[in-house]
Amino acid sequence: MLTRLITCLCLTLALPAAAQTQLRPEDTARLKNFTTSAGDALLQAFSGGAPNDVASLATALSGTPQIAFDEALNGDWKCRTIKLGGISPLIVYSPFDCRFDIKNDGFTFEKLTGSQRTKGKITLRDGRAVYVGVGFVAGQTPPDYADLPADFTSDGTIQTDVAILERISPTRARLMFPYPAVESDFDILELTR
Repeated sequence: MLTRLITCLCLTLALPAAAQTQLRPEDTARLKNFTTSAGDALLQAFSGGAPNDVASLATALSGTPQIAFDEALNGDWKCRTIKLGGISPLIVYSPFDCRFDIKNDGFTFEKLTGSQRTKGKITLRDGRAVYVGVGFVAGQTPPDYADLPADFTSDGTIQTDVAILERISPTRARLMFPYPAVESDFDILELTR
């Protein structure tokens, strides 16, 4: 497994930018404005969220990020969505099932249960572990991000997803989605096992 992880990291680092999935300009802008998105949403969440939800948010954001690409990510996880800002200041959902799989050029990730799902790939981009995928409503068969039409915008059942992955420990991680296409200003997918 360690050899596979080292190969994965070496291949990811060696990939020219053109070999990675090309990001749409709006998704590049979302990542570029990550800090602004997080800050605005956190102000709404902490000022208007219910005390128990604020405590859950604080737990999800606690811990110092470690090296993101680690074989400990591989396998099944529990994941819960935390939506900040937008329609509501803060909403914390119940946990669902998610999965990471090591590939030769990074990790794949999929939220397997719940009504709102996501599926995509995590690779190293500009020194960060970046998730690029497609969000979709359960029951849909989403295309891969690269296969969406160039002029695609969210249609309410399928949307592009971009996020930053932070691994906190072998049992904790988080995917953070700046300016998600649906309902909120910032989403955190808290991962535990």
